[in-house]
Amino acid sequence: MQGLVKQIDEAVAVIRSRWPGTPKAGLILGTGLGGLAEQVNHKIVIPYSEIPHFPTSTVQSHAGQLVCGELCGIPIVAMEGRFHFYEGYSMQQVTFPVRVMKSLGADTLVVTNAAGGMNPHFKLSDVVVIDDHINLMGDNPLRGVNDDKLGPRFPDMCEPYSRELSAIALQSALELGITAHKGVFVAVTGPNLETRAEYRMLRGMGADVVGMSTVPEVIVAVHAGLRVLGFSIVTDICLPDALEPVDIQKILAVAAKGGEKLSRLIPKVFENLKSA
Repeated sequence: MQGLVKQIDEAVAVIRSRWPGTPKAGLILGTGLGGLAEQVNHKIVIPYSEIPHFPTSTVQSHAGQLVCGELCGIPIVAMEGRFHFYEGYSMQQVTFPVRVMKSLGADTLVVTNAAGGMNPHFKLSDVVVIDDHINLMGDNPLRGVNDDKLGPRFPDMCEPYSRELSAIALQSALELGITAHKGVFVAVTGPNLETRAEYRMLRGMGADVVGMSTVPEVIVAVHAGLRVLGFSIVTDICLPDALEPVDIQKILAVAAKGGEKLSRLIPKVFENLKSA
């Protein structure tokens, strides 16, 4: 764990040498959501390959760079592309950027993803404000020796997603005329998609959307004391009795459509946060 603190400090030093700001919020932009980074003002872009101890994003739709600047006048750092457990990285590697965001000064994390919709009321490209989650990834980024400087040994998870931020997000969506639901996100390892029986099981457990990311980052964010706001974009419909083979290109197209909604919604949330 002492090695982790040293790695965090080394990554922070490089970022601060390129960008002198102190972020209020960190953003993790999932599949199809890179367009939001184009709205960042006074930005400095740092490829992950130039930041010590950052993994390399191997997913085609992820740009693999850190965008530092201002969104709606709020200083932010945004990951344009994330890391996944299924890529072969450890949970500690997947969540390392969250530790760096906290060390840079962020007190809020906004995390986004593309997900399969299991709630029959959800439609393609709908926005889901994540209300809670279920971890079925078979691992936890907090396993191992705990460093109390980074967070408590047993972080409480009664409210992993800030109810206050979620309420602001839902109100912001209403003001913009964007359909937004509240829902439970379940994280699985991947990279294969689920069988019909697995979708039935996950839905029976109370999950509304399913994906292969997000939960590790949120666990570390809670451990670090960050407020969290989470969004899913429904990119495919996962109803067991009407399941069709997945078309990845179609999923990317739907993710881009949903990403356009979040590219309007997240700045609106920031505006409402400033006036709250």
